[in-house]
Amino acid sequence: MQKLIIAEVLAITCMFAPAAWSQATTPARQTIRYFTTPLEKDPAREVEMVSITVPPGAGNEFHRHSGDQWTAVQEGEVTFTIKGQPPVLLKAGDSNYVSRGTIHRQQNLSDKPARYIEMRIFDKGKPASEQMTQ
Repeated sequence: MQKLIIAEVLAITCMFAPAAWSQATTPARQTIRYFTTPLEKDPAREVEMVSITVPPGAGNEFHRHSGDQWTAVQEGEVTFTIKGQPPVLLKAGDSNYVSRGTIHRQQNLSDKPARYIEMRIFDKGKPASEQMTQ
């Protein structure tokens, strides 16, 4: 009986281990913040520049910001989606603008890493983004 239980535990472990390993080895998004500074003549807002590297198959959920965001793709491809609109594929050299409150997301649906920079002008003291529920 004990050998049967051990065999069952081993079988269950083998069934679920590949999924757990694949999740554990998927690299996370990397964000490098170059600067954050008060917006000249408007101390209630901040200017920020970041570089974001997104591994294949990764991205963020739908969200919105308390300010404006400009994005420039430097490497790879980024699928940009405004909620309720068809996705747009941005490639290296492409850029876009996201106005305050626009619900959007960025994903790397390719098999190669993607890297983009963002310049943001957000309200000071507010969260950088607000996640949206489906």
